[in-house]
Amino acid sequence: MSHRPFPGRRSVLRGSLAASAALTLPTALGSAPAFALSGRPEAGWGVQTGDVTCDSGLVWVRSDRPARMIVETSATESFRNVRRWHGPLLGADTDFTGTTRLRGLPSGEQIHYRVLLADPDDPRRTGEPVTGTFRTASARRRDGIRFLWSGDLAGQGWGINPDFGGYTIYNAMGALDPDFFLCSGDNIYADGPITSSVALPDGSTWRNITTQEKSKVAETLAEFRGNFRYNLLDDNLKRFNAQVPSIIQWDDHEVTNNWYPGEILGDARYTEKSVDVLASRARQAFSEYFPISTLRRPDGRVYRTVRHGPLLDVFVLDMRTYRNANSTDDQTTDAQGILGAEQLKWLKGELSRSRAVWKVIASDMPLGLVVPDTGDGKPNIEAVAQGDPGAPLGRELQIAELLRFIKHRRITGTVWLTADVHHTSAQHYQPSRAAFTDFEPFWEFVSGPLNAGAFPASALDNTFGPERVFVKAPTTSNVSPAGGYQFFGEVDIDGHSGELTVRLREQDGAVLFTQVLHPGRVGQ
Repeated sequence: MSHRPFPGRRSVLRGSLAASAALTLPTALGSAPAFALSGRPEAGWGVQTGDVTCDSGLVWVRSDRPARMIVETSATESFRNVRRWHGPLLGADTDFTGTTRLRGLPSGEQIHYRVLLADPDDPRRTGEPVTGTFRTASARRRDGIRFLWSGDLAGQGWGINPDFGGYTIYNAMGALDPDFFLCSGDNIYADGPITSSVALPDGSTWRNITTQEKSKVAETLAEFRGNFRYNLLDDNLKRFNAQVPSIIQWDDHEVTNNWYPGEILGDARYTEKSVDVLASRARQAFSEYFPISTLRRPDGRVYRTVRHGPLLDVFVLDMRTYRNANSTDDQTTDAQGILGAEQLKWLKGELSRSRAVWKVIASDMPLGLVVPDTGDGKPNIEAVAQGDPGAPLGRELQIAELLRFIKHRRITGTVWLTADVHHTSAQHYQPSRAAFTDFEPFWEFVSGPLNAGAFPASALDNTFGPERVFVKAPTTSNVSPAGGYQFFGEVDIDGHSGELTVRLREQDGAVLFTQVLHPGRVGQ
């Protein structure tokens, strides 16, 4: 693969955490900035970039008090010549977070940036700059692309453990120098409290950093905000955020386990029983804590297309907001499905218009893996497949419609990436093995968790003919990060041949499985 160098990373990363070096843990854990603080605004939660394209990107920061966000960019880490961008005023209405869009950036170049926070009453008073860097997507095919994906952070009670080194998987991911990171959902576990310690099967103890907002399930806007802020207490994640742009989607745990619109909770831990109310608060916090290009639109939608030059388009799905209610999922007609009619129409249109060599469908849930929802004691289905190996039923009907559309429109280069199930695997879908046959073969790759409990491999549903070519999963449920089974995936697209190589990796970066896909071919 022809891949661009990443100059000056170590000095960039030293600068990215300089502003947080003096930040003490009690201050970081506070539920809101203190207005009586003396001195200058500080950005102790680091910086992030997101939805980077050939000529644009979003920069995110959080202040410890009201401040004006200012971003300066340069072609060099010395910031000899800078371009200045005036961002929003950060205040209590956004939990002192803000995002600034950078436009007109040079294609395929390393962008160094620093964020300054200015006193709203005296713009000359600014805090110490917090620096980061990212590469814009290249308009030149020959440059190639490398990106990573995974999901599921701080789940099942496994939080930031200082004895374990925190979220160490981000160090292995950062060492690969990716162009961006796709987080496939479950960025937080709003329904998963974090206690100070958990007993492990071998008699040892897992110790967590704890905060007030993580002591119970999230119900208020402040508690949802605190869940997102919790992860930013980890220095590994903050370093990674300063060097690697993100493409973020959400799944269920940003709100509560296995949720769907209109649901009324029976969980005794909640005083607010309306999932719609919880989802509204969660969406606001989600929009405040990630740089996402569509969330400021009136509809606040998560699904979108992120174009990464001639080699790659990423179609980010939202399988949560528009789904029908979880059920046995065996109905013979289903107009709403898991995407909703409007999102399905959007996806078809975007796939049809795409001229990219590879079209990655970023799905927050797998297609042929059976994911049950037995929270209310019923044998309901959480994802798409329901275990019936015959003709499509329930939500499978909508996926069958999409797969048929891809075949008949002769859309090539589709690859499905997902997380959710807390193990890693590769599935090849083949009509000759399937009950539904009107589609072209394709691959689905699963990764995760990043730092959460690991679980046994899910059962397969033969409706679309999946063959599990590789899997690594524990045989027992909720294995802690100390027990291994933490995973991420890597995608390399060669700028010369156009070949796409998927590598499934474990926590330390070791390669478990490799699959090479060839451009323009059907079935791979």
